[in-house]
Amino acid sequence: MIEKKILGVCAWLSKKFELDVTGIRLLFIIATILGLGSPILIYFIIYLVKPKS
Repeated sequence: MIEKKILGVCAWLSKKFELDVTGIRLLFIIATILGLGSPILIYFIIYLVKPKS
């Protein structure tokens, strides 16, 4: 079972694309720290459009 931490976005992405959830979480954290784009905004947009489970 994939562990849902905050809103379940990373867990949902890892399940959908069959990737490691830790890697996706690290990508979001690194992108936020480095200021690459708007990862926090993207995170919330994905939360709004992903299907509720």
